[in-house]
This record gives sequence, structure tokens and C-alpha cells, in this order.
Amino acid sequence: MPDKIMPGPVSECGNVREAVCIHTRKIYDSCRDKDCVEDLRFYPKMQYTDVINRALSVKGGSAKLLYVYVDVEPVSFNRGFYTVDMRFFYAVTLQAYLSCPVPVPVEGLCVFDKRVILFGSEGNAKIFSSQMRVGEPDIQELRRANAPVAVVEAVDPIVLDARILDSCGKRDCDCDLCEVPSFINGCFDGDLSSGDDARRIYVTLGQFSIVRLERDSQLLIPVYDYCMPEKECSCGAGSEDPCCVFRNISFPVGEFFPPNTVHKPENYQETKNLCSCCK
Repeated sequence: MPDKIMPGPVSECGNVREAVCIHTRKIYDSCRDKDCVEDLRFYPKMQYTDVINRALSVKGGSAKLLYVYVDVEPVSFNRGFYTVDMRFFYAVTLQAYLSCPVPVPVEGLCVFDKRVILFGSEGNAKIFSSQMRVGEPDIQELRRANAPVAVVEAVDPIVLDARILDSCGKRDCDCDLCEVPSFINGCFDGDLSSGDDARRIYVTLGQFSIVRLERDSQLLIPVYDYCMPEKECSCGAGSEDPCCVFRNISFPVGEFFPPNTVHKPENYQETKNLCSCCK
């Protein structure tokens, strides 16, 4: 059985100089997902409600992920597992077609809820630090001083479809819109419609995401050397000769001689660009 490595200098171990104990977050579980989210309610800005009511059709445009609210709760009767509830907030821009052939862009909000279950282990020790916090910690934070941390990574979604439907009746308020944080509303230059419009738009989005559960851990790792930057600091993007940059660009042969077949998109960026341009 090999000897246990302790923090400090390491000899006769390749190029490793020493073993160092660091504090970091260890990933206990993670998952990735490719969600095709159908029929998300589109909440337009108030200034576009009349355009939507007169529109003959609506087509997709672009979407931007504004924020993801994340909440972690333990799973009952399944020790070490946690539910990760997520709420995605999107700023969506669609193209509304009236009698004029030129579409009118309309902006609004879409909300998507998602839940996953991941393993986050257990921990009974409460964690505190001397890091300054504004105000006193509340009761909820004290009870969850050693809960795993959920991290969500996501890219801007792809607008796959959009359609208009006549409203069957008026409602005082939609739950999605009532629970929108104030800073999300601040991302829109104007108030959002309250959901009692004569016509409603439903959007289909394609969302790629990665979710993981992390815990604070102390790990013993090998150290090869100090990490010294090799690249020199530049003085700005304008320091290079623009003609030199242009000379390094390959001649666009395909622009002068169109191909016989059309290339189908195979990755996220190509599909996103195609959906944004052709809708």
C-alpha cells in the first residue's frame, strides 16, 4: 500500500514540486439537457399589444437568456439527493407581419420552469466565515449553512417556432408574470402586458443547459510550479495594422461561385444563426 501523501514538498514524483491542500468546490453530480420547450406564453411589452392584435402571422426571431433563478431542496426519503428547481427568464424578439410586407419586431418575456434531481451528499457541519455581509443572515440561511450549491450553465436559446392564438377569455393575471422579479422587468424599456389581451403568442424554444451540485471541500493536489502568464499584455485592438489583418483573410471563393447543394446546420451556432435570419 503506498504511503499517504502529506502537504509539502514531493520528491521522486516526476515534475511535481509539492502537494498542496486547497479549498474549492467539488462536483458531486451533474447532468446536461437539450430541452425543446413548446408553447411558452409570450408576454409582450404594452406598446406592442395593438400590433399583435392586428398581425396576420408571427415568426421567430431571437431570444436572450436574462437570468435563471435556482433553488435547492432535499428529497424526502432519499438521503443525499436534492431537487434543483430552475426558472429561466428570456427576452424574446419576434417578427409580426401585418398587411405591409416588412415585419414589425415585437419584444417580450418568456418564462420556463425546469426541475432535476441530483446527488449532493450530506453534511452536518455548519459553515461560517469572516467574509463581510450586509445585514444579518436570515433564519433560512442559517438552516442551510451546509447545503450543496447548484450551478446552472446555459446558452441563449434558439427560437424554433411562434404562433398566434385568439384568447378564449380574459384573466386578471398570469402566474408567470406576477412572479417576475423587479430587476427582470427593468430589462425591458416599458411595462409588460398583464395577460388579458385579445390575442396571445406562444413560442417554442430550444435550450441547452448543464446543471451540477457542488460542495465546499479541501483537496490535496499536486503542484508543478507557479502559474506565470506567458502572453504579454496588448495595448488594444487598434494596435495592429488593419491592412495586415485584411491580408490574412482567405479569399471568399464560395461567395463568387455558389455551391450546388446547401449545407445543413450541424451545431448550435449554425442553427441559431439560421433560425435568426430566416424566420
